[in-house]
Amino acid sequence: QVQLVESGGGLVQAGGSLTLSCVASGRTFSMYAMGWFRQAPGKEREFVATIGRSLSNIIYEDSVKGRFTISRDNAKNTVYLQMNSLKPEDTAVYYCATGAYSTDVRDMQYWGKGTLVTVSS
Repeated sequence: QVQLVESGGGLVQAGGSLTLSCVASGRTFSMYAMGWFRQAPGKEREFVATIGRSLSNIIYEDSVKGRFTISRDNAKNTVYLQMNSLKPEDTAVYYCATGAYSTDVRDMQYWGKGTLVTVSS
């Protein structure tokens, strides 16, 4: 049974920073791509960032490029999302997912329950 547990969300002022973490269990973590997605109220879930088995394989959604950094620690079965220069439009529930190395939500096999990030103006 694959489980993904996110943490690190919270309330932050615009311009601030947060680091999200996602701990995975249930299968060999290093063998699979990991991704972050988000869903704002009333909107569809959207891609944020993904990191492949190779640490050099990383894709970011355009609006977070230069502000967010995805990384993984295979020894800790953990993927991180460092978020800097946060904007109110970054407010959403952030989900960790694993599956293919893809930006498409349909390619993810497993999902966490999400962690809420709220950015105040």
